[in-house]
Amino acid sequence: MSRGTLLLFAVAVLIGLPLIVVALSLLSPQWEVLHHLWQTVIPEYIAHSMILLVAVGTGVTLLGVSTAWCISQYDFPGWRLFGWALLLPLAMPAYITAYTYTGLLDYAGPVQELIRTVFSVNIGDYWFPQIRSLGGAIFVLCVVLYPYVYLITRAAFMQQSTTAFESARTLGASSFRSFWRVALPLARPAIATGVTLALMETLADYGTMEYFGVTVFTTGIFRTWYGIGNAQGALQLSAILLVFVMVLIMVERYSRHRARFYQQHATTTPPQRRPLSGWRAAVAVCVCAVPVILGFVIPATQLLWWSVQKSEIWQQSSFWILTFNTLWLGLLAALITVALALWLAYGRRRHPTRPLRAAISLAGMGYAIPGIVIAVGLLSPLSWLDKQIISISQWLFEFNPGLLFSGTVVALLFAYSVRFLSVSLQTVNSGLEQITPQMDDSARTLGASGKRILWRVHLPLLRSPLLAALILVLVDVMKELPATLVLRPFDFNTLAVRAFEMASDERLSDAGPPALMIVAVGIIPVIMLSRALRNHSVKTGE
Repeated sequence: MSRGTLLLFAVAVLIGLPLIVVALSLLSPQWEVLHHLWQTVIPEYIAHSMILLVAVGTGVTLLGVSTAWCISQYDFPGWRLFGWALLLPLAMPAYITAYTYTGLLDYAGPVQELIRTVFSVNIGDYWFPQIRSLGGAIFVLCVVLYPYVYLITRAAFMQQSTTAFESARTLGASSFRSFWRVALPLARPAIATGVTLALMETLADYGTMEYFGVTVFTTGIFRTWYGIGNAQGALQLSAILLVFVMVLIMVERYSRHRARFYQQHATTTPPQRRPLSGWRAAVAVCVCAVPVILGFVIPATQLLWWSVQKSEIWQQSSFWILTFNTLWLGLLAALITVALALWLAYGRRRHPTRPLRAAISLAGMGYAIPGIVIAVGLLSPLSWLDKQIISISQWLFEFNPGLLFSGTVVALLFAYSVRFLSVSLQTVNSGLEQITPQMDDSARTLGASGKRILWRVHLPLLRSPLLAALILVLVDVMKELPATLVLRPFDFNTLAVRAFEMASDERLSDAGPPALMIVAVGIIPVIMLSRALRNHSVKTGE
């Protein structure tokens, strides 16, 4: 292994360090801690997590598959508009959607106030579903996460051949029977992949669960670390959550393998849209409109209303300091992450050895791991490193430099790099795959070194993928809550943290402006994604 390959390997392993620390905690279990946790909280965490996985999985499947089928198969009023509007909930972080629905449906919200006014009843005289509950969390996650299933399943439906449907119709099958017996089995791997991605986001969620008071592993890890001060207990809980996530990752990879298998046997004839009219068209419009209204229109309207009510916040210098902190932190994290992704992806292209591929795969797993797990796995080695630096500095110079890594922006940037490197790696890899190896060979025959090939050949061709990766990481950093809460320096806030603090203090309207700013920036990748889908539709003749 050359020096450059060894350096790449070391950096990839360093990025995977938080996951390694959490996984290694399983090798030295603290049985007293585990016994106490098992006697008190772990059964509840497991029960709530399983309920969430089953309920959210069912909800996103129903919403995602039904909307994908309508958009890909039927011609009804507004289908082009719904084609991209169904992606808008991706711009709404789940915890922000939770705040908006609490403001609307809580006992002091406008909906219950209207009920009390119209029917002349008081609090306690009527029943109303409690939004801040496990059921409320399931509802919020379903309307926010269904686009994962919609996006992947729509592509699967569009790639299916019309031959199978025509054969089913000649045998007398109805439209519903053709969908149930032909289209759905063929799209099952894609559906499983989308559902798995949504479930990984469900396990990673902290803001919604904490605000709604739902006890799951993410909230338990945070409370064990900060509330009790038990670092080992937090590591043990993180390891258990990591096992859940690893199982979902294996399911997702198996689903992708199966998806590739099915696509190999599909023909290139695209499906023909069937026009709908009357009540059938109305049903299709309702199927597509309801998720958009629940997942984006209502939350965005509530945020706008709060922002108008608290218009003075937009004029405060502290708000724009928060915005500046969020933007520069996100931009710096995006630059570091994209640079690392480019270096690792190009290194794997030049030196595709098995150890290097394995190390880079480990480094790219961060996106599937909850931010709270990464934060806990990162704090232990950084705290140990700080202690060693302080000891050496005091011994040599009788000077205490303080914390240089843990509790500083360095820890935040490290965590963001671990969490979002996968996003950049996938984007850069897709761009590199479009560059034929013959171009590299031609450059080498002209005497160009590896660095020169990267600078003069690859970088000009990778401008669009690199810009896309930069924007995606910037938006993800702005939305990231648990890792920022755990690792941020003292007296350092971001828009996500401020929105969470305001909502936790029941000052929901004050959370409106920072939340709206996050959503406004989050719409950027949704616009990019909708444009990509539109271009793909034009090429395939949709």
